[in-house]
Amino acid sequence: MATNNSPIVETQMLIRKPAKTVFQAFIDPAITTNFWFTKASGKLERGKTVTWEWEMYGASAKVLVKEIIENEQIVIEWGEPASTVEFTFNPLTPDTTYVVIKSFGFSQTGNELIETIKDNTGGFTTVLDGLKAYLEHNINLNLIADKFPKAVSQHGQ
Repeated sequence: MATNNSPIVETQMLIRKPAKTVFQAFIDPAITTNFWFTKASGKLERGKTVTWEWEMYGASAKVLVKEIIENEQIVIEWGEPASTVEFTFNPLTPDTTYVVIKSFGFSQTGNELIETIKDNTGGFTTVLDGLKAYLEHNINLNLIADKFPKAVSQHGQ
């Protein structure tokens, strides 16, 4: 989907689960809350806007679902200013899926753009790490909550 020369953040991870399982982990907040946000107003559905919350930080985001291709791709728009995030699920075998997350459409420039790219790269890498631990080993590593603990960060509340 990203076609112009603007910066693109790309993160990826092999998940040792079928594409259907990995896809559902992003669609269904009952699963996603085990590795990413803490609360959601509903499942992802094309054309629908949902709210994701990170209660430990007092933060939330409106997420507009632009496209869903079952077990293959999810495209959302989110953030202020809005950017696009594309999740692609590539089955390598019946029991393994290569997940690629691309974030693009940034309107920031200069140092603000550099910070946004750093935040997106680190954030989506952490999401994929948490996804892998949860789906492959049924462990919630608390990666998102522990990324910015109150005692050491201005991000914590």
